[in-house]
Amino acid sequence: MKASSLLRKDTVLIADDFVAFRWFVRLKLQEQGFQTVVEASDGLEAVAKAADLQPDLVLLDIAMPALNGIDAAVQIHSVAPQSKILFVSQNTDPDVVKSALSDGALGFVRKSEINRELLPAIEAVLGGGTFVSAGVRLA
Repeated sequence: MKASSLLRKDTVLIADDFVAFRWFVRLKLQEQGFQTVVEASDGLEAVAKAADLQPDLVLLDIAMPALNGIDAAVQIHSVAPQSKILFVSQNTDPDVVKSALSDGALGFVRKSEINRELLPAIEAVLGGGTFVSAGVRLA
């Protein structure tokens, strides 16, 4: 049976200020059978939706208005402690990636590798593991 024909009960929150990117990721997840995919356009909205929904997984961009992804991750851990966080960002500065992962996130995917790495990263993180895009240095 194909993975795309299985219905996934996991709830996923996508937080990114670029609407076309959120739609792309939503479509990719829905093709894989994820039933509940919710979007947020900034860090504050992500924290509020995480508090309400208690999602299984939060996909966070780092550079967002109102509250950046790293600060949002800290707040999400407070309001939705069971939610797993996976950063999806263009920013691959080693200090930024290290900071993002030091606040409890379980993974980091470069946006340029989204087609190849998003689904393996999600599987790793939802399975209790970690994931960092190939080529990303951690300092």
